[in-house]
Amino acid sequence: MNTQLAARQTRCARQMAVGDGHVVYVEECAAVDGLPVLFLPGGPGTGCAPQLSQLFDPQRFHAILPDPRGCGHSQPRGALQANTTPDLVADLDYVREALGLPAWIVFGGGWGSLLALAYAELYPERVQGLVLQGVFLGSRSEIAAYVQGSNDPRPAGWATFAAAMPAAEQDDLLAAYARRILGPDPLAAAAAVRAWLDYERAQHGAPPLAAPPDAAQIAQARVRLHYLLHDCFIAPGRLLDGIDRIRHIPAAIVHGTADPVCSPNIARTLYRAWPEATWLPVAGAGHGYSPPITRACSKALGWVAEYAAG
Repeated sequence: MNTQLAARQTRCARQMAVGDGHVVYVEECAAVDGLPVLFLPGGPGTGCAPQLSQLFDPQRFHAILPDPRGCGHSQPRGALQANTTPDLVADLDYVREALGLPAWIVFGGGWGSLLALAYAELYPERVQGLVLQGVFLGSRSEIAAYVQGSNDPRPAGWATFAAAMPAAEQDDLLAAYARRILGPDPLAAAAAVRAWLDYERAQHGAPPLAAPPDAAQIAQARVRLHYLLHDCFIAPGRLLDGIDRIRHIPAAIVHGTADPVCSPNIARTLYRAWPEATWLPVAGAGHGYSPPITRACSKALGWVAEYAAG
């Protein structure tokens, strides 16, 4: 990298007090004078992994990666008070104003796609484009399909995940896990968190945890269950009903056709409601940022950026 290019690039992190006792961690990377892109991670309960910054061409984009309330490096870790989807959406616009950005591209994956849609529908004039990967709309049926193992394909490791709860509670595994993970017994909570995280890890082909969950992992699971138990704090059908507010925004939908976590049928439902968006199914791809999904996201972001810059 030459000296002139290095001078125009940076990587920095800051803490922003957003109210209600929450301090949100925000990382910026790549070109300072590049096209701003807000990246929203999966979850809920997950912060932005540093390697996700590799999704953005450092010579073209100014990437902003916040950890939502209670997640990652944000404080207090695992806090559930004043932690709802409307709170997170408000935080995103606080970050935009604090960084002096009139508008930005919004890129969200999984849970981040829900946040991206919720933000864009509330602030359409502040969104130059959208990239949605692994679409999740937060409905009770989507949550139940993953937790009860009824997605096609069935999520890996579901039988073990279900068997970790008593047979009498297996008809409603979300409630069973929530009682333990959000309950007062730390030993029961730790065991349930371990089983929950092992189920999630199986979707990425990762082995089970080698040790009991640490404080960060317990916090992550608590935030996750807090949101899922409350239908992600989104009224049923609200995101699809709001598509008319963002129909004009250049958008791309990327989804693996073999995603066992976020059903491809949900992405197709969104595309049917929003045919102006660009539809980029990735044949045979599962959940997360596998190389084929990453390549499709890069293509989608490049396409959206052309419209945003022009």
